[in-house]
Amino acid sequence: MCPEPRSLDRQGGAGLPVALFIITVLALLVIGMAQLQQMSGESISLQIQSQRAFYAAESGAQVAVRDVLEAGSCSALTTPLSFSASALNGCSAALSCESVTENINGPGGNTVFSIASTGQCGSGPDQAVRIIEVRVR
Repeated sequence: MCPEPRSLDRQGGAGLPVALFIITVLALLVIGMAQLQQMSGESISLQIQSQRAFYAAESGAQVAVRDVLEAGSCSALTTPLSFSASALNGCSAALSCESVTENINGPGGNTVFSIASTGQCGSGPDQAVRIIEVRVR
């Protein structure tokens, strides 16, 4: 009356292959998320370096405008500028200047100074460079 117990030889199942498949898929997901996190961290680091290079270029342009307007010529520029402030430590700004005399009505003189400031922070693959151009008279 009782059914005969199954023999262990005849038992079949898909538990082990399914478990291996799930473990493999989860491992691939973890590896993918780890790589995404690493790339995100590198991107943020480069973005910070880029912002620091922008501020170095902007600071260099401001110093150049002051020097050029005080002296009245491009020869007053001192380049490259190295910064000692903690936020711009390790950054520099290379400056260039050109002057053009034009017939301009109004105050401020007839000489237009074109100043280019190239800010650079970092080195190697983490290096960031930004260029700012300013015209003053």
